[in-house]
Amino acid sequence: MSILATLSSKLAQGVYVLLMNIFGLVMEPLQRLIGVRRMPYLFLLPNLLIFGIFILFPMVLNLYFATTSGTALFPQERPFVGTANFERLYACQDYFNPVTCQEDRFWRAVHNTTVFVALQVGGMILISLTTALVLNRKIVARGFFRSVYFYPVLLSPVVVALIWKWILQRDGLLNALLVGLGQEPVQFLLSGTWAMAWIIIISIWAEMGFYTLILLAGLQSIPSELYDAGAVDGTSSTQRFRHITLPLLMPTMMVVLILALIRSVQQFDKVFVLTGGGPGTATFLLVQYIYSTGFATQIPRFGMAAAASVTLGAVLLIATIIQLRLGRSSERHLA
Repeated sequence: MSILATLSSKLAQGVYVLLMNIFGLVMEPLQRLIGVRRMPYLFLLPNLLIFGIFILFPMVLNLYFATTSGTALFPQERPFVGTANFERLYACQDYFNPVTCQEDRFWRAVHNTTVFVALQVGGMILISLTTALVLNRKIVARGFFRSVYFYPVLLSPVVVALIWKWILQRDGLLNALLVGLGQEPVQFLLSGTWAMAWIIIISIWAEMGFYTLILLAGLQSIPSELYDAGAVDGTSSTQRFRHITLPLLMPTMMVVLILALIRSVQQFDKVFVLTGGGPGTATFLLVQYIYSTGFATQIPRFGMAAAASVTLGAVLLIATIIQLRLGRSSERHLA
């Protein structure tokens, strides 16, 4: 067994030396050709190509589609209409009443997304922060609980949605429990209020482990000497949390807020599997409007879907810039 291990190690070393020699033979002429100072750009080139092909080019193409009309897929076959898609998208007598809008489904999705984001992000941050504070303490089986809370993040969103759909459907596990306790079954996914509440709860359950881990890292970066000094001064645990933990955790909280906001606005897969946007349009979110308008219809409206996605991207960009500026101002205030 030791002989095989030695042979494997020698073979791996030989392959490594061979690859390094080939790499040197290729890189040395290139370095002489373009110079040492330009070599970093050579190593960045593959990443920039991937970014350009899969991110930058689709963004530019989406902007072009937002200014065109028709059902043709190829750009050269689509007639240019300028801002007509945006004008139709924003044409509304009362933005708080989607029925008065030309694209009433878009504004219904905007209203639903606003409610979902406010409740989901707020609940996510509150629960993640509470969980991180608990897991930062010296409790029994702390490592086990940290892994348990992170486990749902590793699951596919579709798998999460299917599991919860099996639990919440009329003849599902939760209703079986209610019937066993002598209660009437509840239509969790066929009631607008219940359906919205459950997609918020499920999304928090599925994603909170990621944000808890970030907040836990932020808590562990706070020097323990500050808490010791506060205890010597006779401050309470509430005062230490308010004047030490929260201010020093604020930059991490800002990162969590930005990430949670972007992920919440882009929510689609779990909602689509759980409710399909229903009942009616009770859980019809903005990304589902983009998908259904552009793809899940007999007459696809790529231009309108692109205009909605550009609007969504602009809102996210503005929100992120505002949050970053607030975060910088709070850092300067602490400094």
